[in-house]
Amino acid sequence: MTIEQQSLEQEPSSTKLALSLAFAGLISGIIIISIFEATLPTITANKARELREAVFKVLPNVTSMQKLQFDNGKLRVRTEKGADEDTIYGGYGSQGQFIGYAVEGAGPGFQDTIRVLYGYLPEQRKIVGMEILESRETPGLGDKIFKDMAFVANFDDLSVDPKIKAVKKGTKSAPYEIDSITGATISAKAVVRIINEARVRWEDRLPAPGNEPKLELVSKKAADEGKGDTPPTPAPGN
Repeated sequence: MTIEQQSLEQEPSSTKLALSLAFAGLISGIIIISIFEATLPTITANKARELREAVFKVLPNVTSMQKLQFDNGKLRVRTEKGADEDTIYGGYGSQGQFIGYAVEGAGPGFQDTIRVLYGYLPEQRKIVGMEILESRETPGLGDKIFKDMAFVANFDDLSVDPKIKAVKKGTKSAPYEIDSITGATISAKAVVRIINEARVRWEDRLPAPGNEPKLELVSKKAADEGKGDTPPTPAPGN
């Protein structure tokens, strides 16, 4: 037997190679899925906690919140679990009085999707806070939509009529205008567009001032155990 023949016999066949690669891929896939499933509850819980904290940030003087859903032509308290569709958050004061809504919106930015949460007082028709929930905008430029506190402060007392407008930094003169960000105009305008679109979407869904869903009381035990989808949640530290 020649050296060449011996070498050919020792080399694995293409079928064996394919099977080995397939097996390795299967094992890798199982490991990845297992890790994802193991960490998903923690990831989900962290996102829910971050969202709750954001609600209290964008709605000053709120001490409790509950999730609300638009269903069958009206806004109701959401108690069931499941995917969030057509939901916003109601914020309430220490006496259970309604204060405002926290509304989520999303849309394309310069790099990727931007998720925004803003606080809205329907009776005054004002936005009183804004928080970026998710953004992959350019570091040092687009990320100023949440790192530049002067830009974020634009939304602390902002009229929604006729609609919010981003203008060149230092030139805002109307109660519905915000100062844009030098070097990140696209990202700043994206935030404004997302909020305007979310406001239009919810404009006719919100009940008239004074007819908002009441804060539903639950037992402290149920709240501590997290029963139901959204029992009224106290503000952090309360």
